[in-house]
Amino acid sequence: MLTLLDQLDKGTLWRSPGGIHPPEVKFLSNATPIGQLPLASTYLVPVPQVGENCTLAVKVGDSVLKGTPLTQGTSIWHLPVHAPTSGTIVAIEPRASNHASALPVNTCVIAADGKDTWCELVQNQLDDLSHQQIVDKVRSAGIAGMGGAAFPTHIKLNPVSEIDLVIINGVECEPYISADDRLMREYSQDILAGIGIIHRLLMPKRIVIAIEDNKPEAAKAMQAAVSQCGLPAGSIRVTVIPTKYPSGGEKQLIQIITGREVPSGAIPAKLGIVVHNVGTAYAINQAVTQGKPLVERVVTVTGRNVGKPGNYWLPIGTPVDHVLTATEFTPEPDQKVIIGGPMMGHALANIQVPILKGTNCILMPSSQEIGSTPEEKACIRCGECATACPALLLPQQLFWHAKAEEYDKAASYNLKDCIECGCCSYVCPSDIPLVEYYRIAKSALKQAADEKQQAERAKQRFDARLARLEEEKLAREAKAKEVSERRQASMTGTDKNAVAEAMARIAAKKAAAAQAVTGESITEESSATTTDTAEVPKGKAAVAAAIARAKAKKAAQANADGTDTNGAETDSAKTDNAVNVDANDSISATDAIAQEAPLSQKDKVAAAIARAKAKKAAQQTDTAPLESTETADSTPALSADDDKNAKVAAAVARAKAKKAAQQVETAASDIEVNNTEISVSDVNDAEAIKKARVAAAVARAKAKKAAQQAETNTENGLSQTATPAVDSTASVHTDVNADAETAVNAVATDIEISITDVSVNDAEAIKKAKVAAAVARAKAKKIAAASAAESEIESVDETQTEANVTSPSIAATLETATTEADAVLPSVESAAEPIETAPLSSDELKKARIAATIAKAKAKKAALAQEANASSDSSVTND
Repeated sequence: MLTLLDQLDKGTLWRSPGGIHPPEVKFLSNATPIGQLPLASTYLVPVPQVGENCTLAVKVGDSVLKGTPLTQGTSIWHLPVHAPTSGTIVAIEPRASNHASALPVNTCVIAADGKDTWCELVQNQLDDLSHQQIVDKVRSAGIAGMGGAAFPTHIKLNPVSEIDLVIINGVECEPYISADDRLMREYSQDILAGIGIIHRLLMPKRIVIAIEDNKPEAAKAMQAAVSQCGLPAGSIRVTVIPTKYPSGGEKQLIQIITGREVPSGAIPAKLGIVVHNVGTAYAINQAVTQGKPLVERVVTVTGRNVGKPGNYWLPIGTPVDHVLTATEFTPEPDQKVIIGGPMMGHALANIQVPILKGTNCILMPSSQEIGSTPEEKACIRCGECATACPALLLPQQLFWHAKAEEYDKAASYNLKDCIECGCCSYVCPSDIPLVEYYRIAKSALKQAADEKQQAERAKQRFDARLARLEEEKLAREAKAKEVSERRQASMTGTDKNAVAEAMARIAAKKAAAAQAVTGESITEESSATTTDTAEVPKGKAAVAAAIARAKAKKAAQANADGTDTNGAETDSAKTDNAVNVDANDSISATDAIAQEAPLSQKDKVAAAIARAKAKKAAQQTDTAPLESTETADSTPALSADDDKNAKVAAAVARAKAKKAAQQVETAASDIEVNNTEISVSDVNDAEAIKKARVAAAVARAKAKKAAQQAETNTENGLSQTATPAVDSTASVHTDVNADAETAVNAVATDIEISITDVSVNDAEAIKKAKVAAAVARAKAKKIAAASAAESEIESVDETQTEANVTSPSIAATLETATTEADAVLPSVESAAEPIETAPLSSDELKKARIAATIAKAKAKKAALAQEANASSDSSVTND
């Protein structure tokens, strides 16, 4: 078998897939030599043009010469930009870019002075330069791929692997472009000199100059130059390939020359192959031997609407509108100006844009050459685009995903391998601009990749910063530790003792401050519990103060009703003696109890309340003896005023007797309601319910009888003489209390009897009924105690009217007298445990609701009667 080199020597060619044969119009521009255009007044030089991470080397107002570097950078991908002519930097600002989007890019605006003066150029002998020096000169000259891709040339000249084949691309497959054709015809020796530099750097086994068969003059010129060059015989040859678009593509040309296919995502260097354009070889020779940077290039200006079509040396940065004016451009309505060829070029939205390093053609076609853009129609899935694709892709799949903005899916179909040749758009019967969709998708993917790369760089910078801060922290700690150890080593015994004493003083001071803060908080809590006007402390102290105020308010309300809020159990003897307790002894006892053990927050509140009550008792003790003395020294003989006072006392007695009778009736009603509820809820026995109702009726009758008897006793009291008025009043109260208690006790007894008679197998129901009886007795006892207190008030107030009975001693006596009754009721109610009620039938539930309604009505009636009695008492007092 023949090796690859043998096949190359024989000129063997391979067929490439896909491709098209558009009509050629090269004759418009290739018939005349490369010309020159007049200098423009202003040049626009975008910075950077190739690569990134550059900084400007000039500023506004600087004067520059032709070839002066405008940028500088350290990145391997950076290529410097040079001044295309001599002049002055008048602006550095964003200007429209030479791109289909016309997005603004940072641009140096140079006002040309018309002299076109070169900067100092350094010429070199090739033999005097090393490989690295040659690469550096190529890079400093800013040379990029002249075929249109504008890839940095110095990277291709410094590969990481061995190169077997170098292909010099002179195909120029676009149907209108003839820049490389004219360059090979006119500058073949310079191109061969550049190829010799490439051969010296890469040392390939073979060099092939590929030219399409539609450029016979160029092929002859290059063949003549090859025969005269000093390269080893057989190492370089000119190969003419068939005309087919896009044979000038890098991967397609490699496949035609070698038969090898570059893998997806790989570069030709991995196959040992490097491809350079003929224009790039010419620029390499100019940079290395003449020292000229890349400041100009050959550009084809063509089209039916150009008066002077041809190829011209145009400085980089020349405005397109200047070129059109110099070549006598005559526009048509809706005229297009295309940068590049008709297949891979793009129409400009603004002609105030510059010529770039990769610009090889300016096309101004007429309407007969390129018509208006047809309307896009729906894809008919004919598959012509897949047949014409030279990269063997699936253009229809790429189109669907790109149109749906599913760029990731488009990338999975090897979108990056698309060379944007335009073959698919050319053959599409639906006139779909497929390449435009692919370009948009590529731009979106590139932007996403750039953002991801920037985020990764930011993360690396952040991690580096954290590492640096940690190292600095450790260094500071180590330095501080070293200084401390050195200081301790230099300290004497006296210094160490002084340090220890100072630390001890600081610790003691902190402890004292903490103790002071604790004591102050305790004082604030105590003061908050003893007075309502004190400032409210925070936390638990505030809660305690709020509880104290609530209890005081509740006590005031209970005192108005004749009850004690503390609920302490006391008998009548303790009540009589309560006002005689010494306040100081009470306070001392309370304080002594408080000092026996550490108090909790609740104990502190209770102690404060106790101290307040003791103080109040002391005030009442001071007024009680005086009132007792006045009562004891009163004369039995009655005057007119005494007679009047006696009548008043009798009226008061009648009113209070009536009130006591109503209280008895209310208690009986409550007993009836409770008994009825017990019977309905817990006793599923008709007989038990009937007996409970009978007991309630008996209770009401006895209550009514007790009321009548009270009225009778009151009338008997009034019939007595005026002399024993006070005693008769007291007896009236005594009789009323006795009757009330007797009546209520009788009701409770009847309830117990009725409960005993009920034949019910429900222990819980019986227990509830007994609780109701106990509650009834407790209420009776409470009523009796209240009546006794009122009688005592009347006995004390013998010579004064009812309105004057408001002294603190009598109020305290009345408050204490009801303590026992209040204490009995909670104890009885707490004895009742929760009982699960049995399910009721509809009739029983209805009866229970009726009983509850009756109870509510009676309670309302009792409240109205109590208000009426209060108003009656007030009228008697005013008399």
